[in-house]
Amino acid sequence: MKRQLLKIDHLKKIQNAIFAMTLTGDCSEISAPGQFINIKLDGFYLRRPISIYSFGPDFLTIIFKVVGEGTKALAEMQRGEFLDVLMPLGNGFDTTKGGKQPLLVGGGIGVPPLYGLAENLVDRGIIPQVVTGFNGRDDIILTKEFQVLGIEPVITTVDGSAGIKGFVTDAMQAMTFDYVYTCGPEPMLKAVYDAAPDGQFSFEARMACGFGACMGCTCETKYGYKRICKDGPVLYKEEIKW
Repeated sequence: MKRQLLKIDHLKKIQNAIFAMTLTGDCSEISAPGQFINIKLDGFYLRRPISIYSFGPDFLTIIFKVVGEGTKALAEMQRGEFLDVLMPLGNGFDTTKGGKQPLLVGGGIGVPPLYGLAENLVDRGIIPQVVTGFNGRDDIILTKEFQVLGIEPVITTVDGSAGIKGFVTDAMQAMTFDYVYTCGPEPMLKAVYDAAPDGQFSFEARMACGFGACMGCTCETKYGYKRICKDGPVLYKEEIKW
């Protein structure tokens, strides 16, 4: 983990209040999909943790939703400006565990880190199944990006305006799988946990430091207390305690 300045190379609105931002600089230490960065914004005391969508040795892309004043300020920044970033943070997904055709399940803004995971798997010759869940048609993101990878995601919407009406678990009932990688809101993770025989679960949590010092994002597991920012955000099903 290091603190460094990354330059904003590209910023665009991709859907409703959702933005994609590409940062350039030394990103060579990023080692796994599912890791995240912690961004310092002028005028705000706490950094903003955001998952990495895609990355290479000299760039990374994040996808974030404007939900408060901090992310609003981030969305208003301009190309060429610099961000103070702590990175890479967290453990990320272990891609050696999922077998030949794992199932990737994402909900809302939890979908972007799964795209990075899909990229990694496809590069290794593994074509995963993908299920994405959203509230409605206007919230759907990254379908075309998955298709470019050769993956046709199964889409669910709560209101039935696109894809399967219902939740990601409704789509999972008709699929064959034995391992799941998943990221999204906690109620969704709990439902996937109940439906999946095994897998890895990426948790969202409020955090301050982002690297395990403040203990603010500590949660209880079957094997003791763990910090979502340092020991996670990815936890194995076998250790999760609801």
